[in-house]
Amino acid sequence: MRDVLPALGAWYAAGSPFGLATVVATSRSAPRDPGAVMAVGPGDEVVGSVSGGCVEGAVFELAQEVVASGEARLETFGYSDEDAFAVGLTCGGEITLLVRPVTAADDPSFGAVAESVAAGEPVTVASVADGPAPRGATLAVWPDRVLGTLGTEGLDAAVTADARGELALGVTELRHYGPHGERREDAVAVFLHSFAPPPRMLVFGAIDYAAAVARIGDFLGYRVTVCDARPVFATPKRFPEGVEVVVDWPHRYLSGTDTDGRTVICVLTHDPKFDVPLLEEALRRPAAYIGAMGSRRTHDDRMRRLAAAGLTGAELSRLRSPVGLDLGARTPEEVAVSVAAEIVALRWGGTGAPLTATAGAIHPPGA
Repeated sequence: MRDVLPALGAWYAAGSPFGLATVVATSRSAPRDPGAVMAVGPGDEVVGSVSGGCVEGAVFELAQEVVASGEARLETFGYSDEDAFAVGLTCGGEITLLVRPVTAADDPSFGAVAESVAAGEPVTVASVADGPAPRGATLAVWPDRVLGTLGTEGLDAAVTADARGELALGVTELRHYGPHGERREDAVAVFLHSFAPPPRMLVFGAIDYAAAVARIGDFLGYRVTVCDARPVFATPKRFPEGVEVVVDWPHRYLSGTDTDGRTVICVLTHDPKFDVPLLEEALRRPAAYIGAMGSRRTHDDRMRRLAAAGLTGAELSRLRSPVGLDLGARTPEEVAVSVAAEIVALRWGGTGAPLTATAGAIHPPGA
């Protein structure tokens, strides 16, 4: 959604209706995750993708139909062994799409949502997917306000509370309620699409490897900051555009910086006077990933120093060191791929093994 919002925002501002298809549920080896979108706008212009090409033709027609009728639809696409010519996913997975018309009348909050996402402000969009409530109705939920309605006051209240909780975690998912927001009922399906600010990647040590890690971090959607105490190395021109560069002692900078359960910390300083006090701070605060570069000898020495500084076994077990997966990487760019691969594997519970050596679903349920 973030990638296509500029186009959608322009259509909305111009008063041009468009059809918006959103993946709200998947099963087995679905090609896109919940939250993936495709839109069909004026002049039959298409932006986004919901399946990588398998069902886009059918979704194009659906989007046109909902704009013409003004009524949202819920459609499921899967693979049919019985009908090889049916529209479906060749990967064998299944996706469920909410396809709804977007106009100022249908969705009065869309413009405000687009502005918030562009500004990096957190917001969740809740949309009715199914059940005894107006399908396609939307409620935009910010930490301090709401806009729109799902049809009943009770449903709005329950969804608002859940949306703010999901927003804090950056979670996007389908949830179920009773017609008036009752818990433990599943009459109404509501899709909560969270737009949390991008997670942070903090890279310490302005070496050549840092530039490559920063580049791939930016590509993966992180808000990247590179920090080094040496001003001769910590210069913006050595790093990709959009990467923040800070001159400060790493541990001092981290101690004054907020982190959360999505933050990635990469320690590339490779010098005990920098990385030991930095890791003392890092291993005692929230983070999704904490990795440190160095040889096995450096790692052993670092662990001894950290233990002597009073870190517990549980705290030390959070450290990924030496950083990255075993890819045989040599160049800074290859090492960056190795680090990124470990971050992705840890995030989704991957093994790092070649898929040819594994069996079963590529994307396990819930992963």
